[in-house]
Amino acid sequence: MTSDSPAPPPEAPETDPSIDPAGIARAQRAMRLVQLIREIEQHVATAGWDQNPRFFALALTSELLALEPGLAATLGDAVHDPHSLTPIEQEPLQGDRPLDDLLATTTWPPEVVGAAIVLERLVLPPTAETDLPDDDQAGLESAAASHPERQDVRMAVVVTRDGGRICALRLRSHDVDADVLVGEDLVPRLADALAATLT
Repeated sequence: MTSDSPAPPPEAPETDPSIDPAGIARAQRAMRLVQLIREIEQHVATAGWDQNPRFFALALTSELLALEPGLAATLGDAVHDPHSLTPIEQEPLQGDRPLDDLLATTTWPPEVVGAAIVLERLVLPPTAETDLPDDDQAGLESAAASHPERQDVRMAVVVTRDGGRICALRLRSHDVDADVLVGEDLVPRLADALAATLT
C-alpha cells in the first residue's frame, strides 16, 4: 500500500445479541425509582414521627430546569439525566380529612408525571384481632394504640404515569435508614389509589 492509498473503511462494530436495550431501560427506570423513594422517605424522616400525610408531585427535572434554571446548582447530577424526576412537596395535608376521600378527589395536571405520598400507620399482626373490641371506631383505635404488639410504620409510595411504582416502609422500632424496606408491592392498595389520581 502506498502512502497516498485511501484508508480502508472502518469495520462496523459487532452487536452483542445478549444485550437487551429495553431490559436495560427498565432496570435503569427501576433504579431511579428506588433512589427517588429513598430520598423522599429520608427527607420526611428528618422531621421525626407523628406527622400528617405528606404529598409530592413529580416533575421531569429537565422540564423543571427549563422553567427555573437557577435550580441546577441544587439538583446535582440529576441535571444530566433526561429521565430524572424531581419531587415537589405540596401544601400540608389536614389530618382530619379521610385519606380515601383525599385521594378520590385529587387530580394532577398533565405536566405532573408522577406522585408520591408518605404517611404513618399503626399496624397490628393478624393474631391481635381477637384482642380488639367490636365497639365504636374511637374504642378500636384506642385499643390498637395501646396493644403491646403494635408497630408504628411509615409508608412511602411513588407512582408514575407510565406505570412505574415503588414503596418504602420504615418501622419506628427499627428507625435507621439501612432498615427501610423497599419494593414494588409492599402497600399495593395505597399504590393503586395513588395511581388513580394520575388517570
